[in-house]
Amino acid sequence: MSTSAASQPSAPAPLLDLQALVVAVRRRRRLWSCLALLGLLVGAAVAVLMPPPPTAVTTVLVAHQADQPNDPGTLIRTDVGLLHTTRIAGRALQALGSPETPEDFMRDYASIGLSNNLLRITVTGADDAQATARAKALADAFVADHVRRVREAADAEATSLLEQRDRMQDELAQVNKTIGDSSPQSGPKASANMESLFTRRAELGSRMTDFGRRAAEAHIGTPRLIAGTQIVDDARAVRHSVPRTAVTNAGVGLVLGLVLGLAVAAVGAVVADRPVLRREIAANLGASVIAESRGTHRRSAGPWRRRRTRAARTRLATTLARAVRDCAEPVSLLDLGCARTTSVIALDLARALGEEGPVVIVDGLPGRRLAHHHPRPGDPAVVDGASAAGPSRQERRLGVGSVAPGAAWTDLQYLGTRTVLVVRAGHAGAAWLHTVARQLADLGIAVIGVVVIDPDPRDRTDGTLWDGAHTAPRGRDGRTSGRGGTDRPRPERPSWARVPDIDQEAR
Repeated sequence: MSTSAASQPSAPAPLLDLQALVVAVRRRRRLWSCLALLGLLVGAAVAVLMPPPPTAVTTVLVAHQADQPNDPGTLIRTDVGLLHTTRIAGRALQALGSPETPEDFMRDYASIGLSNNLLRITVTGADDAQATARAKALADAFVADHVRRVREAADAEATSLLEQRDRMQDELAQVNKTIGDSSPQSGPKASANMESLFTRRAELGSRMTDFGRRAAEAHIGTPRLIAGTQIVDDARAVRHSVPRTAVTNAGVGLVLGLVLGLAVAAVGAVVADRPVLRREIAANLGASVIAESRGTHRRSAGPWRRRRTRAARTRLATTLARAVRDCAEPVSLLDLGCARTTSVIALDLARALGEEGPVVIVDGLPGRRLAHHHPRPGDPAVVDGASAAGPSRQERRLGVGSVAPGAAWTDLQYLGTRTVLVVRAGHAGAAWLHTVARQLADLGIAVIGVVVIDPDPRDRTDGTLWDGAHTAPRGRDGRTSGRGGTDRPRPERPSWARVPDIDQEAR
């Protein structure tokens, strides 16, 4: 048992078409290129117009009492926090004799821990000399404060141990007095009391000796810590190279601008939902893409490009003439985002059809673009839309109109009951393409095909709808397929191939 292709369910559309997204972003290269260039210029301008202030740097080696090989940097982060205190800033200002407040001075310097024991201090000033003096005074104030804290910690520990020893010495004196005052007695109880007193005296003597030794050792490591805390890199001014800074800032600005531009282009492409691939345009309009062309706004750079442009226009006119030659009904070209290109294509098509008989162009474009062109010998006649509603002529009529937003839909049927849509890729959103297809179907205008203007040069998607008569051409049923043809009813479009209404899509 075989099943027709039309009855098989179509594959669900992906939530995000990466190919269409890449093409849309690439088509908006002017946006992200301009943002990247803007970032480059801003970065270079900042380096030139806003040079960094005079800066001095110094490095301090800090020795800690509790240094460990596996320390995660807690001690050096504590030193960084202590450096940003009003006490150290005030002492540095006092050494400089500056009337500046410590709060203001703290905004002019920064510090960072290079390792567990290295602290780098960066200070700015009005000039290099002031910045260097500030850095030296700040480093000296930090070293003096660190040494003072080390000594105070050692003195406090030694004092505490000596106080413990003195209390035990008083207790030992009390024990000795008790032993001296006790009368010699015999018996087990008296002997046990005396033995406990002698044991207590020996324990107190041992502990006193231990506390004395520990108090003496409390100051042993202090000279090592004091000697280990020193300035290992004297304060020096940092030399700034304007060209190097400009190049660095320009590079950073270029990267940031490029990333921002790509992000804006990608988000804009997703939000706008403007089809750029042939298959998307064909699917949204319900008609096959029969040709594509570059826009007329592009200027050729040389004779060989002009020859290529003329050859492409000739091929396009031949393709369209082949498609509309056998149509017994009037044919129109409807523009969507490329009125100038549509007018040029209409003239080329009229010249190609003029070899078989007289052709008249009905100009329904906004502003009557074709009426103002300079005709060449042998060009077809151009009339306005009012003449299209008059008595029929013996000439072949070729209407030119627009389906851009704001177009008068009721005037399109006077331009032609069969049409070729000329659509600029990425100009209109998917919702508007649905609207165009629905309005043309309601007016009974059959779409012969679609001409895509400014397609992506790397687009390899297929813009042909492969369900045959079910989709193209669309319009009223029962139209003749050509001159001398018989009226054959066109099969009804399946429900899955119909272009939905915008309100239905919203629901």
